[in-house]
Amino acid sequence: MTGRGTTGRRAFLSAAGVTGAALLAGCLGGSGGGNGTTEGNDGYPPTPDEQPEERSIDTSGFARKTVNGTEVPLAPIDVTHYWHLRREARFVDARGSTQYGKSHVLGAVLSTAPDGVNDDPTASWPKEDRVVCYCGCPHHLSSLRAANLIDNGYENVFVIDEGFWEWYERGYPMSGSKISNRPASYEIRGEVGAEYAGETAWAWHDSSGQREAGPIGDDGSYLLELTFSGITRSSPIRIETPTYELEAPLSDLLSGVVTAPDA
Repeated sequence: MTGRGTTGRRAFLSAAGVTGAALLAGCLGGSGGGNGTTEGNDGYPPTPDEQPEERSIDTSGFARKTVNGTEVPLAPIDVTHYWHLRREARFVDARGSTQYGKSHVLGAVLSTAPDGVNDDPTASWPKEDRVVCYCGCPHHLSSLRAANLIDNGYENVFVIDEGFWEWYERGYPMSGSKISNRPASYEIRGEVGAEYAGETAWAWHDSSGQREAGPIGDDGSYLLELTFSGITRSSPIRIETPTYELEAPLSDLLSGVVTAPDA
């Protein structure tokens, strides 16, 4: 991590009552996640030397996001950080494998939206355990994954409201091969018919497997916030909506509102 990130991380750990050097070393990527592979199958971070004191958290007041009829609770990032420090939640990265390999929440497993990966690690978890999903957009991909888990009987599933990049900016514990480098962010705006409100638009960088998603608004508009590793403005990005699919250089997609190709 850069010096800024390390300093910020120490400040947050201190504020949480955690001073263990071992945890700080883990935040800097020394926990075995540098090769971009999943660190373990339980979704928990390493046990820290010290933990913050236990406190009561009322989850009933959390905001909710409805995904295909399923309500997903949006947990504030400071709450999920507290659960992480106390090892009171399993963490799920709902992004693609390339994004996960570059940087992810320390201890998190890869389980891509909407329905996971082959031999998905969540399949062996007790369904009553607390699970926290996250993505970077800040919470659409993760909400798709969380809704799928809830629909499959998992009873205590949350999403980080502010998303992974706020976790990154706060210097919370991370691992990966490039945690010191935040990729550039791009916003793609598009439109479909208003009758598709509530459905999902997708952006894909097929060669790397990176993907992002966004909800279609009441007026048919959508916003895709891309934070993909290793792409440039000339990289081909594929857009998929309920009514059209197209591929174009990123620069073209940024130049105006994306609509259906001419017939």
